[in-house]
Amino acid sequence: MFQPDLFKGQRILVTGGGTGLGKAMAEKFLELGADIYICGRRESVAQATAQELMAKHGGSVQAFGLDIRDAQAVDDMVGTIFQDGPLTGLVNNAAGNFISRTEDLSPRGFDAIANIVMHGTFYVTQAVGKRWIAGGHPGSVVSIVVTWVENGGPFVVPSAMSKSAVHTMTKSLATEWGGHRIRLNAIGPGEIPTEGMSARLSPGQKPGERAAKNNPMGRTGTMEELQNLATFLLSDGCPWLTGQTIFMDGGGYLATGGNFYELREWTDEQWQQARDAIQSQNRKDRDQRS
Repeated sequence: MFQPDLFKGQRILVTGGGTGLGKAMAEKFLELGADIYICGRRESVAQATAQELMAKHGGSVQAFGLDIRDAQAVDDMVGTIFQDGPLTGLVNNAAGNFISRTEDLSPRGFDAIANIVMHGTFYVTQAVGKRWIAGGHPGSVVSIVVTWVENGGPFVVPSAMSKSAVHTMTKSLATEWGGHRIRLNAIGPGEIPTEGMSARLSPGQKPGERAAKNNPMGRTGTMEELQNLATFLLSDGCPWLTGQTIFMDGGGYLATGGNFYELREWTDEQWQQARDAIQSQNRKDRDQRS
Protein backbone atom coordinates (compact mmCIF):
# COMPACT_ATOMS: atom_id res chain seq x y z
CA MET A 1 0.00 0.00 0.00
CA PHE A 2 2.83 2.41 0.82
CA GLN A 3 6.07 3.28 -0.96
CA PRO A 4 9.15 1.84 0.81
CA ASP A 5 10.65 5.32 1.36
CA LEU A 6 7.40 7.02 2.41
CA PHE A 7 8.87 8.24 5.70
CA LYS A 8 12.45 8.82 4.54
CA GLY A 9 13.79 11.83 6.42
CA GLN A 10 10.93 11.72 8.93
CA ARG A 11 11.54 11.56 12.70
CA ILE A 12 8.73 10.02 14.74
CA LEU A 13 8.29 9.59 18.50
CA VAL A 14 6.07 6.75 19.73
CA THR A 15 5.19 6.73 23.43
CA GLY A 16 4.76 3.30 24.95
CA GLY A 17 6.74 2.08 21.95
CA GLY A 18 8.50 -0.81 23.64
CA THR A 19 5.64 -3.28 23.51
CA GLY A 20 2.25 -4.04 21.98
CA LEU A 21 0.56 -1.56 19.67
CA GLY A 22 3.29 1.05 20.05
CA LYS A 23 6.02 -1.38 19.07
CA ALA A 24 4.04 -2.50 16.02
CA MET A 25 3.51 1.06 14.81
CA ALA A 26 7.14 2.01 15.45
CA GLU A 27 8.26 -1.01 13.43
CA LYS A 28 6.10 -0.03 10.46
CA PHE A 29 7.37 3.55 10.45
CA LEU A 30 10.96 2.31 10.65
CA GLU A 31 10.36 -0.08 7.76
CA LEU A 32 9.14 2.88 5.71
CA GLY A 33 12.34 4.84 6.33
CA ALA A 34 11.68 6.97 9.43
CA ASP A 35 14.11 7.58 12.27
CA ILE A 36 12.27 6.33 15.34
CA TYR A 37 12.22 7.37 18.99
CA ILE A 38 10.40 5.24 21.55
CA CYS A 39 9.86 5.72 25.26
CA GLY A 40 8.46 3.65 28.08
CA ARG A 41 8.65 3.20 31.83
CA ARG A 42 10.72 0.02 31.47
CA GLU A 43 13.94 1.30 29.93
CA SER A 44 15.35 -2.20 29.51
CA VAL A 45 12.30 -3.22 27.47
CA ALA A 46 12.48 -0.10 25.30
CA GLN A 47 16.20 -0.62 24.68
CA ALA A 48 15.66 -4.29 23.80
CA THR A 49 12.93 -3.30 21.35
CA ALA A 50 15.18 -0.70 19.74
CA GLN A 51 17.93 -3.28 19.22
CA GLU A 52 15.45 -5.85 17.90
CA LEU A 53 13.91 -3.48 15.36
CA MET A 54 17.24 -2.20 14.09
CA ALA A 55 18.57 -5.74 13.73
CA LYS A 56 15.50 -6.61 11.68
CA HIS A 57 15.10 -3.48 9.54
CA GLY A 58 18.24 -1.39 9.94
CA GLY A 59 17.75 2.33 10.37
CA SER A 60 17.77 4.24 13.64
CA VAL A 61 15.71 3.60 16.79
CA GLN A 62 16.54 5.50 19.97
CA ALA A 63 14.95 4.44 23.25
CA PHE A 64 14.23 6.46 26.39
CA GLY A 65 13.17 5.18 29.78
CA LEU A 66 10.81 7.58 31.52
CA ASP A 67 7.38 7.94 33.04
CA ILE A 68 5.27 10.34 30.96
CA ARG A 69 3.42 11.34 34.13
CA ASP A 70 6.55 13.35 34.96
CA ALA A 71 6.18 16.59 32.98
CA GLN A 72 9.79 17.67 33.49
CA ALA A 73 11.16 14.30 32.39
CA VAL A 74 8.97 14.50 29.28
CA ASP A 75 10.19 17.99 28.42
CA ASP A 76 13.80 16.96 28.95
CA MET A 77 13.40 13.96 26.64
CA VAL A 78 11.75 15.98 23.89
CA GLY A 79 14.41 18.68 24.23
CA THR A 80 17.12 16.04 23.81
CA ILE A 81 15.45 14.67 20.68
CA PHE A 82 15.11 18.15 19.13
CA GLN A 83 18.82 18.82 19.61
CA ASP A 84 19.37 16.57 16.57
CA GLY A 85 16.54 18.19 14.62
CA PRO A 86 12.77 18.54 14.91
CA LEU A 87 10.41 15.63 15.10
CA THR A 88 7.98 15.36 12.21
CA GLY A 89 5.46 13.05 13.91
CA LEU A 90 4.22 11.99 17.32
CA VAL A 91 2.16 8.96 18.26
CA ASN A 92 0.52 9.17 21.69
CA ASN A 93 0.17 5.49 22.49
CA ALA A 94 1.23 5.10 26.15
CA ALA A 95 -1.76 4.18 28.30
CA GLY A 96 -3.04 2.02 31.11
CA ASN A 97 -6.36 0.39 31.88
CA PHE A 98 -8.05 -2.32 33.91
CA ILE A 99 -11.62 -3.38 34.59
CA SER A 100 -13.23 -2.55 37.92
CA ARG A 101 -16.58 -1.68 39.38
CA THR A 102 -16.37 2.06 39.88
CA GLU A 103 -17.50 1.82 43.50
CA ASP A 104 -14.46 -0.38 44.16
CA LEU A 105 -11.93 2.08 42.71
CA SER A 106 -9.42 3.74 45.01
CA PRO A 107 -8.14 7.27 44.29
CA ARG A 108 -4.76 5.69 43.57
CA GLY A 109 -6.32 3.32 41.05
CA PHE A 110 -8.11 6.17 39.29
CA ASP A 111 -4.99 8.33 39.22
CA ALA A 112 -2.88 5.48 37.86
CA ILE A 113 -4.92 5.63 34.64
CA ALA A 114 -5.78 9.34 34.46
CA ASN A 115 -2.22 10.50 35.09
CA ILE A 116 -0.84 8.39 32.23
CA VAL A 117 -3.60 8.78 29.67
CA MET A 118 -4.75 12.36 30.17
CA HIS A 119 -1.87 14.17 31.89
CA GLY A 120 0.93 12.23 30.21
CA THR A 121 -0.54 12.57 26.73
CA PHE A 122 -0.91 16.31 27.21
CA TYR A 123 2.63 16.69 28.55
CA VAL A 124 4.13 14.96 25.51
CA THR A 125 1.90 16.75 23.00
CA GLN A 126 2.62 20.16 24.48
CA ALA A 127 6.37 19.54 24.73
CA VAL A 128 6.52 18.61 21.05
CA GLY A 129 3.96 21.15 19.83
CA LYS A 130 5.53 24.18 21.46
CA ARG A 131 8.85 23.35 19.80
CA TRP A 132 7.18 22.93 16.44
CA ILE A 133 5.53 26.32 16.82
CA ALA A 134 8.69 28.07 18.05
CA GLY A 135 10.73 26.68 15.15
CA GLY A 136 8.06 27.11 12.49
CA HIS A 137 7.98 23.36 11.83
CA PRO A 138 4.92 21.44 10.58
CA GLY A 139 3.98 18.27 12.41
CA SER A 140 1.46 15.48 12.69
CA VAL A 141 0.11 13.87 15.86
CA VAL A 142 -1.81 10.61 16.09
CA SER A 143 -3.30 9.66 19.46
CA ILE A 144 -4.69 6.26 20.35
CA VAL A 145 -8.09 6.55 22.01
CA VAL A 146 -11.00 4.10 22.45
CA THR A 147 -14.46 3.66 20.99
CA TRP A 148 -15.91 4.39 24.43
CA VAL A 149 -15.35 8.12 23.90
CA GLU A 150 -18.53 7.91 21.79
CA ASN A 151 -20.77 5.94 24.13
CA GLY A 152 -19.19 5.65 27.58
CA GLY A 153 -17.21 2.89 29.22
CA PRO A 154 -18.86 1.12 32.14
CA PHE A 155 -16.34 -0.65 34.39
CA VAL A 156 -13.45 1.25 32.76
CA VAL A 157 -14.50 4.75 33.83
CA PRO A 158 -10.98 6.17 34.44
CA SER A 159 -9.98 5.18 30.92
CA ALA A 160 -13.24 6.39 29.37
CA MET A 161 -12.89 9.78 31.06
CA SER A 162 -9.20 10.16 30.22
CA LYS A 163 -9.44 8.99 26.61
CA SER A 164 -12.38 11.37 26.14
CA ALA A 165 -10.04 14.15 27.23
CA VAL A 166 -7.50 13.08 24.57
CA HIS A 167 -10.31 12.94 21.99
CA THR A 168 -11.27 16.52 22.90
CA MET A 169 -7.63 17.63 22.92
CA THR A 170 -7.33 16.32 19.37
CA LYS A 171 -10.24 18.45 18.17
CA SER A 172 -9.22 21.49 20.20
CA LEU A 173 -5.59 21.62 19.12
CA ALA A 174 -6.46 20.80 15.50
CA THR A 175 -8.16 24.19 15.38
CA GLU A 176 -5.74 26.05 17.64
CA TRP A 177 -2.60 24.79 15.92
CA GLY A 178 -3.90 24.40 12.37
CA GLY A 179 -2.41 27.75 11.37
CA HIS A 180 1.01 26.40 12.37
CA ARG A 181 0.62 23.47 9.92
CA ILE A 182 0.22 21.03 12.80
CA ARG A 183 -2.35 18.28 12.35
CA LEU A 184 -3.87 16.11 15.09
CA ASN A 185 -5.96 13.00 14.54
CA ALA A 186 -6.84 9.97 16.61
CA ILE A 187 -7.56 6.27 16.21
CA GLY A 188 -10.06 4.38 18.33
CA PRO A 189 -9.17 0.74 17.71
CA GLY A 190 -11.29 -2.18 18.72
CA GLU A 191 -9.59 -5.06 20.46
CA ILE A 192 -6.23 -6.01 19.00
CA PRO A 193 -5.11 -8.68 21.46
CA THR A 194 -1.91 -8.08 23.40
CA GLU A 195 -0.76 -9.87 26.53
CA GLY A 196 -0.87 -6.87 28.85
CA MET A 197 -4.23 -5.58 27.67
CA SER A 198 -5.93 -8.99 27.78
CA ALA A 199 -4.64 -9.67 31.29
CA ARG A 200 -6.26 -6.49 32.63
CA LEU A 201 -9.43 -6.23 30.54
CA SER A 202 -10.35 -9.90 30.02
CA PRO A 203 -8.68 -11.76 32.90
CA GLY A 204 -9.06 -15.52 32.68
CA GLN A 205 -10.18 -15.47 29.05
CA LYS A 206 -8.37 -16.31 25.85
CA PRO A 207 -7.12 -13.01 24.32
CA GLY A 208 -9.74 -11.60 21.98
CA GLU A 209 -12.30 -14.32 22.70
CA ARG A 210 -15.06 -12.07 24.02
CA ALA A 211 -14.53 -9.32 21.46
CA ALA A 212 -14.52 -11.71 18.50
CA LYS A 213 -17.73 -13.35 19.66
CA ASN A 214 -19.56 -10.03 19.90
CA ASN A 215 -18.10 -8.33 16.81
CA PRO A 216 -20.20 -7.96 13.62
CA MET A 217 -17.23 -9.18 11.57
CA GLY A 218 -16.61 -12.08 13.94
CA ARG A 219 -13.01 -11.26 14.73
CA THR A 220 -10.61 -8.94 16.47
CA GLY A 221 -8.33 -6.44 14.76
CA THR A 222 -4.80 -7.01 13.53
CA MET A 223 -1.59 -5.12 14.08
CA GLU A 224 -1.22 -4.65 10.33
CA GLU A 225 -4.55 -2.82 10.13
CA LEU A 226 -3.50 -0.45 12.89
CA GLN A 227 -0.08 0.05 11.31
CA ASN A 228 -1.62 0.98 7.98
CA LEU A 229 -4.12 3.45 9.41
CA ALA A 230 -1.53 5.15 11.63
CA THR A 231 0.83 5.37 8.65
CA PHE A 232 -1.83 7.05 6.52
CA LEU A 233 -2.69 9.58 9.21
CA LEU A 234 0.96 10.52 9.82
CA SER A 235 1.77 10.73 6.13
CA ASP A 236 1.07 13.56 3.68
CA GLY A 237 -1.55 11.53 1.83
CA CYS A 238 -4.30 13.92 2.93
CA PRO A 239 -2.80 16.94 4.68
CA TRP A 240 -6.20 18.63 5.01
CA LEU A 241 -7.37 15.86 7.36
CA THR A 242 -7.22 17.04 10.95
CA GLY A 243 -9.26 16.95 14.15
CA GLN A 244 -10.73 13.54 13.35
CA THR A 245 -11.07 10.35 15.36
CA ILE A 246 -11.41 7.19 13.26
CA PHE A 247 -12.91 4.13 14.93
CA MET A 248 -11.39 0.94 13.56
CA ASP A 249 -13.28 -1.91 15.20
CA GLY A 250 -15.24 -3.87 12.58
CA GLY A 251 -18.43 -2.03 13.53
CA GLY A 252 -18.23 -3.28 17.11
CA TYR A 253 -19.16 -0.07 18.87
CA LEU A 254 -22.08 0.51 16.49
CA ALA A 255 -23.53 -2.93 17.19
CA THR A 256 -22.73 -3.52 20.85
CA GLY A 257 -21.59 -0.22 22.30
CA GLY A 258 -18.05 -1.58 22.14
CA ASN A 259 -17.74 -1.55 25.91
CA PHE A 260 -17.98 -3.74 28.99
CA TYR A 261 -21.69 -3.43 29.78
CA GLU A 262 -22.16 -7.21 29.95
CA LEU A 263 -19.96 -7.30 33.05
CA ARG A 264 -22.96 -6.05 35.04
CA GLU A 265 -23.89 -9.74 35.30
CA TRP A 266 -20.71 -10.67 37.18
CA THR A 267 -20.93 -11.87 40.76
CA ASP A 268 -18.81 -10.63 43.65
CA GLU A 269 -16.77 -13.82 43.31
CA GLN A 270 -16.06 -13.16 39.64
CA TRP A 271 -14.95 -9.61 40.40
CA GLN A 272 -12.61 -10.90 43.10
CA GLN A 273 -11.13 -13.40 40.66
CA ALA A 274 -10.60 -10.59 38.15
CA ARG A 275 -8.91 -8.38 40.77
CA ASP A 276 -6.61 -11.24 41.75
CA ALA A 277 -5.66 -11.85 38.12
CA ILE A 278 -4.98 -8.16 37.48
CA GLN A 279 -2.86 -7.84 40.63
CA SER A 280 -0.89 -10.91 39.57
CA GLN A 281 -0.15 -9.26 36.21
CA ASN A 282 0.87 -6.05 37.97
CA ARG A 283 3.33 -7.96 40.16
CA LYS A 284 4.75 -9.64 37.05
CA ASP A 285 5.26 -6.25 35.41
CA ARG A 286 6.98 -4.83 38.51
CA ASP A 287 9.32 -7.82 38.64
CA GLN A 288 10.26 -7.24 35.01
CA ARG A 289 11.06 -3.59 35.71
CA SER A 290 13.27 -4.41 38.70
